[in-house]
Amino acid sequence: MATSLAYGGAELLQIADSVAREKGIQRESVLDAMAQAIQIAGRRKYGHDHNILAEIDNKSGEIKLFRVRDVVETVEEDVLQISLKDAKKINAELEVGSVIKDPLPPIDFGRIAAQTAKQVIVQKVRDAERDKQFEEFKGRVGEVINGLVKRVEFGNVTVDLGRGEAVLRREESIPRETFRQGDRIRAYIYDVRRERTGPQIFLSRAHPQFMAKLFAQEVPEIYDGVIQIRAVARDPGSRAKIAVTSRDSNIDPVGSCVGVRGSRVQAVVNELQGEKIDIIPWTNDTASFIVSALQPAEVAKVVIDEDRHRIEVVVPEEQLSLAIGRRGQNVRLASQLSGWEIDIMTESEESTRRTEEFNTLTALFIEALNVEDVIAQLLVTEGFSSVEDIAYTSIPELARIEGFDEDVATELNGRANTYLEEQLVKLQEKLENLGVEQDLVDVPGLTMELLVALAENGIKTRDDLAELASDELLDLKPAGTELSRDEANEIIMAARAHWFDGEEQA
Repeated sequence: MATSLAYGGAELLQIADSVAREKGIQRESVLDAMAQAIQIAGRRKYGHDHNILAEIDNKSGEIKLFRVRDVVETVEEDVLQISLKDAKKINAELEVGSVIKDPLPPIDFGRIAAQTAKQVIVQKVRDAERDKQFEEFKGRVGEVINGLVKRVEFGNVTVDLGRGEAVLRREESIPRETFRQGDRIRAYIYDVRRERTGPQIFLSRAHPQFMAKLFAQEVPEIYDGVIQIRAVARDPGSRAKIAVTSRDSNIDPVGSCVGVRGSRVQAVVNELQGEKIDIIPWTNDTASFIVSALQPAEVAKVVIDEDRHRIEVVVPEEQLSLAIGRRGQNVRLASQLSGWEIDIMTESEESTRRTEEFNTLTALFIEALNVEDVIAQLLVTEGFSSVEDIAYTSIPELARIEGFDEDVATELNGRANTYLEEQLVKLQEKLENLGVEQDLVDVPGLTMELLVALAENGIKTRDDLAELASDELLDLKPAGTELSRDEANEIIMAARAHWFDGEEQA
């Protein structure tokens, strides 16, 4: 290739066609690489200060060399610019901002120039190959691919894919599985990155979607779209749960995935080194789905907290260990599968907790509203969990409680509001005594109770709060205060907002 640039146009095109076929890249990419090589050789001959342009005719292979100059009003660099006055002498239609191309005589490539040209062409061809490889595999992210183990180093496996190499990192492998050079391997492409040395293809056998893709290969109904995989949760090499649903009411999604005598699911289990797989029917009924997800444990009761995206599951005493699973595996996978946080307790634990909550709320209402225990217990039984609930409930709605009338409802509502006002005054006085700055009080999302708790722990300014992590804020919240991790993050980010005001203005 070092001397090929001295050949005629036909020979040049033949070389470009040959390289394009051999490397599997576009002919135009090869010609572009050749043109850039000629440009470098041209700069060597005419001077690196010049802007040299080479063009190769795609049909004839003719090489044309030009010196390119910008048309400007006032010339500052002679070799790169030409004045508008002089440019119009060449072409009257040229304007400022145009470029003018001065033809240069063909150059005779010497040994060094030819070697340089060869290096440029080789590099450009290699870059084109890498770009093609990147685009090819980038479009295959999410596929399962077959390859051969090329080498194993410190648990990381390099896989030969034929048209490229991929890496299966130790943490993306199934625990305790080993590979040797020459072994065939199936894995999931989860990422492709463009690196200086070429595209980096990352494989996984521990990814949840690897199992989903294996089922799609084994179960025709999934491949055809009749059965859908709605969620997957895995503890690689140990246990997994997969939720499926069917578009056709006549097709059982679980049975189709299991196959005759378990043939389909067993093929997936074998590929995953014996990983136990629970196949669960998907349903939009959250409670029913959680009950199925916790199989093989039997569930007695489910209590859903929509606001906190949390579910309490009550199981018989003898089912507790089965529901939780070894090292919490069963409940952890069920939580991943459903996307809900799951708390599991026995019937006796739930009964004890409910009794404690009932007694605590009853005592609160007796003290705060100055009522008899019968009325306080009735309010708790009706679902009121705070004085705020009573204060914010309309009088007609309170009056509908059995045993209450409008007068009782009005009195309870008034006492609740009076209590809250008194508590607010006490909290405000406490904040003043603690020396809390107004900028902290103004942070959105902070209740008076939370402000007092923060102040008692030395958090008295907005910057003090801004420097906390969400876990630290959750640790400081008073008992009984509802505060999720997302809410804690929002409060902290609101406290930090003034840090970025200057950047936004800039």
